[in-house]
Amino acid sequence: MLAALLLTACHTAPEKPVLRVCADPNNMPFSNRKGEGYENALARLLARDMGAELRYVWWAQRRGNLRETLRAGRCDLVPGVASALESVATSTPYYRASYMVVTRTSDRLTIRSLDDPHLKRLQIGVQLVGDDGSNTPPAHALTRRGIISNVRGFMVQGDYRRAFPQEAILDALAAGQIDIAFVWEPVAAYYAIRHPGMIRLTPVSPAFDGPALPMIYDVSVAVRKDDLPLRQRIDTILQRRHGEIVRRLRSYGLRADEV
Repeated sequence: MLAALLLTACHTAPEKPVLRVCADPNNMPFSNRKGEGYENALARLLARDMGAELRYVWWAQRRGNLRETLRAGRCDLVPGVASALESVATSTPYYRASYMVVTRTSDRLTIRSLDDPHLKRLQIGVQLVGDDGSNTPPAHALTRRGIISNVRGFMVQGDYRRAFPQEAILDALAAGQIDIAFVWEPVAAYYAIRHPGMIRLTPVSPAFDGPALPMIYDVSVAVRKDDLPLRQRIDTILQRRHGEIVRRLRSYGLRADEV
C-alpha cells in the first residue's frame, strides 16, 4: 500500500517550471557557456526566484537574433537589451551604460567631447555593426563631423576564435595601433579591470548627439510582447534584488548608474 501511495505521489508531483534564456555562448562580460558573465548571473537570479530550472538557448548575438530567437518562441527572455526597443516587451531597466572615450593612461589625453578638435588628427577606433547604416552612435557622430579618414572600424561581433571577441579594438589601443577608442561601457570596463592602470574611461559627451543619436542607454530584460505576466514577474524580482544586481554589475567594472 505504501509503495502504491509513493508511486502515485511521484506521478502527481508538479514538474519544476523551465525558464528558457537566450544568450551568447562567447560574449564576455555579458555571457558565455561557462556561466561567467553578468547576464548569466542575472539569469540564475531570475530562475532561482521563480523556482524554475534555467535552460539556455545558445545563440550568437548577431543582428536579427531577437527575431530568430525570442520572437520565434525559442526562449522566454533575453537579458541585456535596450529598454526603448519596440519589437519586444522590456522590463524596467536594471542598469544604465554609456559609450566611453577610451585612452591609454600613459598618454594623459583628456578628451571628453565628440567636438574636441584633437579628434581630427588622432587615430580613432570605433565599434561597427554593419555597412548598411546601422553603425554605433559614436561612428555616426564622427561621420557627421567629417571625421572619417583617420577612423578605423572594429566589428562589434568580433572574432569568435578569441576568448573575448569584442576586445580587438582595446588590444589595438593598448598596442599603440590607434590613439583613442569609442567603446560600449561594459566591454571597456571589463577590459579595464583585467588590465589595471592601462586605460582610462570617460563617458562620451554629449550624452545625446541630437534626439536620434543617444550615447547612453537604459538596459532591460526582453520578453515577447504577448508575455506581459512574465515581464511583471521579472520587474518584481529586479526591484526586490536591486542591491544584489548592482553589486554584481560593479564587480564587472560597470558604474551601474541608477535608472
